[in-house]
Amino acid sequence: MSGSGAPPRQDRSELAHKADPSQDVVLVVNAGSSSIKFAVYGVGGDGLDRLTHGEIDGIGTLPRFHARDASGAEITGLPWAKDSNFSVHKLIEALIEWIEQRCGRGRIMAAGHRVVLGGLEHTAPVLINAGLLERLRELIPLAPMHQPRNLEPIEALAKLNPKMPQVACFDTAFHRTIPEIAQLYGLPRKLTEAGARRYGFHGLSYEYIASVLPRFDERAAGGRTAVAHLGNGASMCALVGGRSVATTMGFSPLSGLLMGTRPGEIDPGLLLWLMQAKGMAVEAIEAMLYHECGLKGVSGISSDMRDLLASDDAHARQAVDLFIYRICWELGSLAAAAEGLDALIFTAGIGENASSVREAVCRQSAWLGIELDAAANARGEQRISTIASPVSVWVIPTDEERMIAIHTLAILKELPKTIL
Repeated sequence: MSGSGAPPRQDRSELAHKADPSQDVVLVVNAGSSSIKFAVYGVGGDGLDRLTHGEIDGIGTLPRFHARDASGAEITGLPWAKDSNFSVHKLIEALIEWIEQRCGRGRIMAAGHRVVLGGLEHTAPVLINAGLLERLRELIPLAPMHQPRNLEPIEALAKLNPKMPQVACFDTAFHRTIPEIAQLYGLPRKLTEAGARRYGFHGLSYEYIASVLPRFDERAAGGRTAVAHLGNGASMCALVGGRSVATTMGFSPLSGLLMGTRPGEIDPGLLLWLMQAKGMAVEAIEAMLYHECGLKGVSGISSDMRDLLASDDAHARQAVDLFIYRICWELGSLAAAAEGLDALIFTAGIGENASSVREAVCRQSAWLGIELDAAANARGEQRISTIASPVSVWVIPTDEERMIAIHTLAILKELPKTIL
């Protein structure tokens, strides 16, 4: 699959822990604004085994490659020269060469992709074809900072290997179970019909949590659960019987909770003020909302929660406090939408690692019936509520990539053998 235009490669003799040389694999791609996360899963009789995962970051400046094998050991050696700078298409080509070398006689059976927005018509993952790709391009105005980045690797792989099945897994699909009334905004009907409604995001993360929750708490899995996906991008979702009934993100990934660089909830009148009184152009407002707000904007220091928690600066403390306040505010809203609360789940980077944030949320939400086990929380245990707590509280790592791989393999099994 390597073409003459492929980026120059370094010697790969340092690569270790190769996969079974005859094992076929599924590739998972999760593309962001300046990075591409990937994972490779071996397909065997026992299902899916993650063989390697990693990330290409610094896209648009100086691409950097990071990868780890199945044991978690770092894989050294770059699939391109250190001083190279390539387009997404060239980087994908280099990544495919690197994966194929590790597969030996195996092959990449298919690629599964996280696609932020699938519109209202997509309630499940789907095999990608030219018609679908064109439809997804039409949705770019609804998610201008995310959708184009998701589609670039799909287009690159289609050029490299047109026969390889590719599957789109939508972040919005899981939320199509939200009641119709909860998807509406108070806008003129013609705008609603044109697509101005609440979509919700981080659906793959919530779907994964819902799928594994019975292992931790059967009552929560069948009952009313709030899941807090807290990372650089952050949102929350109310589940009833494992199905989404409400979520904090709406029309775009800008809304809801305070995030690393995004503001979350904001009065639309404030945006009018920025245009009319401050003379800001739409493009400048868009750039500010996506890149200069949130924890970064409030603190004036960093978008990284770790930096803010370690800082003595008053503005850093205020950013953390606002982040927590918004979570508690939305938690009450989600409990109302679910008509009660049986469990609270923390997940994603901040949710899984920032014990002080979890503690503050639980203590400020004690009125909901949450009784924190402070020692368990400090130790990083999975259950961080007391046994007697009316609302159980858990820390469960999310795995969006595995969810994508599961969906991709399921669609592969439905395809005619002649296609595979």
